[in-house]
Amino acid sequence: MANYYEILGVGPSASAAEVRQAYLKLARERHPDRFPDPAQRAEAQELFKELTAAFNTLSNDRERREYDESLSRPKAAAPEEIARQAYERGVQQYEARNYHEAVELLRTAVHHVPGEARYHAGLARALSRNPHWVREAIQVLESAIQLAPRVAAYQADMAEMLLGQGLKLRARKAAEAALALDPGDTRASAVLAEAEAGEAPGDPGPGGFRSILRRKG
Repeated sequence: MANYYEILGVGPSASAAEVRQAYLKLARERHPDRFPDPAQRAEAQELFKELTAAFNTLSNDRERREYDESLSRPKAAAPEEIARQAYERGVQQYEARNYHEAVELLRTAVHHVPGEARYHAGLARALSRNPHWVREAIQVLESAIQLAPRVAAYQADMAEMLLGQGLKLRARKAAEAALALDPGDTRASAVLAEAEAGEAPGDPGPGGFRSILRRKG
């Protein structure tokens, strides 16, 4: 919601006369007819609409009271902020091995900002800690890779998860993709060697993915 007091440049205690005086001054200065340039005129027209809306609201006693009440109500947090806080708490819970709590928090992050790759990657890692959720973890990680296809760490994650499920061919492809992006990725190299040897990887433990959780996609 626009702050009408800031638009007019007056304080919340301004009288009706002060509101009117501020509006008239700004209306003269910012009237669209004063700007021959089309772009500047269009900008002035938008500002003039805001000035008029601010004046009409603050010069009417009833509407001003309602407006002041709306300003005092608690504001809902933006989805980005909700997601950020949920993600940070989810990482903390993951590192504390509270995987169920981590999953719930990371689901919240993904729900509020589905376009952030690291949120998907974090959720996938937390899901992978439960054998019954690994299939979902792989699907979620695929979303992270689609959003950030050039992050080698996500490909390495995928390689480890796939090899853990016995999907050696897909694991090798993911490991090769990771190494193509980062030839020094030791996790991808290990998965590739184990896949070629026909051995399943051991449990990397929660620490192995901490850098992934902290990384921005």
